[in-house]
Amino acid sequence: MLQKPRGTRDFLPEEMERRRLIETRMRTAARRWGYREVCTPIFEHLELFTMKSGEGIINEMYAFEDKGGRELTLRPEITAAVMRMYVNEGKVLPKPLRWCYFADCFRYERPQKGRYRQFWQFGVELIGADTASADAEVILLADAVLRTAGVAFDLHVGHLAPMKHLLHGLPAEEQREIMAYLDKHDLAGLEERLGEKGLGDLFTSLVGLMDCRTPGEVFAITGDLPERERIEETFAILDAQGIAYTADFGIARGLDYYTGMVFEVFAPNLGAENQILGGGAYRLAHLFGGDDVASCGFAIGFDRVMVSLGELLLEGEPIAGVVCTPEARARALEVARAFREAGIRTEVDLMERGLGAQLSHAAKTADYAVVLGKREIESGRVTLKNLHSGEQQEMTLADAIAEVTRFGTC
Repeated sequence: MLQKPRGTRDFLPEEMERRRLIETRMRTAARRWGYREVCTPIFEHLELFTMKSGEGIINEMYAFEDKGGRELTLRPEITAAVMRMYVNEGKVLPKPLRWCYFADCFRYERPQKGRYRQFWQFGVELIGADTASADAEVILLADAVLRTAGVAFDLHVGHLAPMKHLLHGLPAEEQREIMAYLDKHDLAGLEERLGEKGLGDLFTSLVGLMDCRTPGEVFAITGDLPERERIEETFAILDAQGIAYTADFGIARGLDYYTGMVFEVFAPNLGAENQILGGGAYRLAHLFGGDDVASCGFAIGFDRVMVSLGELLLEGEPIAGVVCTPEARARALEVARAFREAGIRTEVDLMERGLGAQLSHAAKTADYAVVLGKREIESGRVTLKNLHSGEQQEMTLADAIAEVTRFGTC
């Protein structure tokens, strides 16, 4: 028996309905903020991602050569593809551009719990606005999207300027090494490493920066920075909007990628691998032949969101099962069409079962049975049976539809 490829999953109807429900909530939230959905190809030129992340990323991707000898890859993320699309299609559009996306991505690595080779991201990109208001809007939108989805989360907001200031003057390789320690929260290892290099004061400053919870505390360590006004304005907007967040100037990811504001979101009920969102301000378009446009965005790990939500209860939507005797089959199709045109999920028997077997099947799959036999054909009515309570009553088709519709709104 053939199995699904390693690192992939099958989703049965109930799970797909849960996923579509949360997708819809996220899309609706983004649309309310003026973000419109875009879509990019599922595969791109390999160079698109090596230009952004270096050659080392190739081993983490599904890279291949097509029949024309072109080096391609299944997309490992969406931001680079969206910026490529901006350079190709969007430079002349009125700015700022507010784009969002929902897409599956692919990574070639050892599958493990919560990490699959095919995974899904929801994200937004705000292109062309280089202001504190733009930074704040993206954070506020992330908060709105996750609250709309029903996720319990902790939001951490920071800015890379203070960290970059402290690391200024160190070789790039040493900066990356320090950031790796910080990213792993290995302060003991970092203290030992910086002590070996005679950089104990730097360690003290970094730890102090990680403990800061207001911009004022940050500037007491770093002194004034060119970005001070923007940092203070961004946090002032967040405070004025009353959202819950933690100021976190120890965010260490993406020092080579992000240019200013950064933020991360964690779901406390996911254990160690609990980050569900990452985002910040960046500049990428110039790498792909475009202008040096300011951008800001985030990506949500949709699969982790679904795990965090757990056994999500689906919104009630009644199902009607039309059951009939052989002489009523033509009428059954008419009745089913009327129910469907009223927006009710409706199933009819396709197995040519007897009336009893049809009712038995409907009891497993539906909320109501719409019974049609000789008496109903003669009267032009239907018998509606509530499969939860067992109550049944003969009534007009219109009344039956109204009753089932009422059930769905209770």
